[in-house]
Amino acid sequence: MEDNNLFRKEALYHQRHHWLGKALLLRGIPLWVILTCTFFFMVITLIALIKGDYTRRVNVRGEIFSQQQTVNILAPQQGTIAKNYVELGQSVEKGMPIYALNISRDTQSGNLSDNSKASINQQITLTNNIINKLKENKRNNIEKLTQQLIEYKKSYHHTKSLVANSLHGLKDMKESMKNYDEYLKRGLISKEQSYNQRYLFYQQQSSWQNMNSQLIQENMQIINLESEITSISADFDNRISEYELKLSEFNRMLAEVDANDQLIITSPVKGKIENLAFTEGQMFSLGDSLVQILPGEQQHYQLMLWLPNSSVPFVSPGDKVNIRYDAYPYEKFGQFSGEIISLSRVPATESEMMSYKGSSPVTAQQPKESYYKTVVALSDQVLHFEDRRLPIGNGMSAEVTLFLEKRPLYQWILSPYYDIKRSLGGPVNG
Repeated sequence: MEDNNLFRKEALYHQRHHWLGKALLLRGIPLWVILTCTFFFMVITLIALIKGDYTRRVNVRGEIFSQQQTVNILAPQQGTIAKNYVELGQSVEKGMPIYALNISRDTQSGNLSDNSKASINQQITLTNNIINKLKENKRNNIEKLTQQLIEYKKSYHHTKSLVANSLHGLKDMKESMKNYDEYLKRGLISKEQSYNQRYLFYQQQSSWQNMNSQLIQENMQIINLESEITSISADFDNRISEYELKLSEFNRMLAEVDANDQLIITSPVKGKIENLAFTEGQMFSLGDSLVQILPGEQQHYQLMLWLPNSSVPFVSPGDKVNIRYDAYPYEKFGQFSGEIISLSRVPATESEMMSYKGSSPVTAQQPKESYYKTVVALSDQVLHFEDRRLPIGNGMSAEVTLFLEKRPLYQWILSPYYDIKRSLGGPVNG
């Protein structure tokens, strides 16, 4: 039998819909409260839209570089690293050795450089022996001629003294002969005595002439010996110079052989080692970069950016930027400050951007766009985190946040309206 037949409809309805507890009727929120809250919310929203503002920002990639461009030393030819004299980050002076390069070649007869050096050293030894013998011969000849010259000068001075004495006696005899002539005229002496006196005078005169001729010959001999000494000395000097020239040529050849055996790569500037590409024993090829040196005692780093067209009108020198280094995640190390110091007004070339590969925005998939070179000065040349110093160096990449145009919030909300207004406007008359 169905329930409908056993119970009344009213009883069944009551059984289904009666409440299990007491019903409490709450009073609703007063209307004035709702209106007041709504008014305050609209006022605050309106004030925020009018007074509040938002600065549009853009993130671009950057790369650290130094004002002093690194000096890149390339391998002159193929070889191996024989010795490494410096370490990464070490300060070096100009001319300080960095690498010893082994560039020698081996043949069936042995090492080509060693064989060449042995042959050249033998020729150098023979040449030195010849030069020493020539110098010895020169010294002996000069000594003998000098000794002869000394003896001739002694004889010359002795003969000169005799000639002077003889001339003095000759003058006396001439005066005596004049007296004898006077005595003969006066009859005090005979003609024979006068003739004897005259004979003695002429004999003394002949003796003086002979000694004077001997003096002249000795003087000529002295001049000849001095000339011979000069000539022999010049002759030996010329021969010695010829062999010394050959010796210098041999030394040059030896230096070339040494250069083809082992090269010492030295620092061309004073600075700091930024990169050592090879270690001892490694092979290198012609044109490989061996070492990079950053000139100067104190390095000043800057940041290179490439701004797209859309950002350039809102950026100017003096603007502050936020920097996040890829090597130091900002989630832990935070952001660092920088300031724009220069902004190019001419688009950068693709080759210029490719020279900074860490920040270059040019890719094969990206459509061509003009970019402008921007340089940012770092507020901190050395980064500090807690008690640690975080070094920075050339080539480090970073992400930079630039703050562009600043507008009230209502203008950002109404920006679609401004776009529609510009699109519906007519020609702009100058």
